[in-house]
Amino acid sequence: MRSGIIILALGLALLMQPAIAGSMTIPGHTSTDQEQPMPVRGVDMESVLLEFGEPVKRFEAVGEPPISEWVYSSFRVYFEHETVLHSIDMNTLIMPK
Repeated sequence: MRSGIIILALGLALLMQPAIAGSMTIPGHTSTDQEQPMPVRGVDMESVLLEFGEPVKRFEAVGEPPISEWVYSSFRVYFEHETVLHSIDMNTLIMPK
């Protein structure tokens, strides 16, 4: 009987885990239901400029293949040659104090 209760308790704990994890709040992290639009992988620089405008700052390409970075007010875009490699939403990053 006792082992049955323990198994039931463990089973309930495992079922509750996603609900508990989903309700956690991380200090310094702002969460919204709507994700902000950002350039997606594979888009060219010209298309990024047309859709998002001129970046606040541009970092020149370094390395091989050349990787460059454009900084916008709330996100950054990384390019390999002339193509978007990755975009990062700066509002979702947790910065150390």
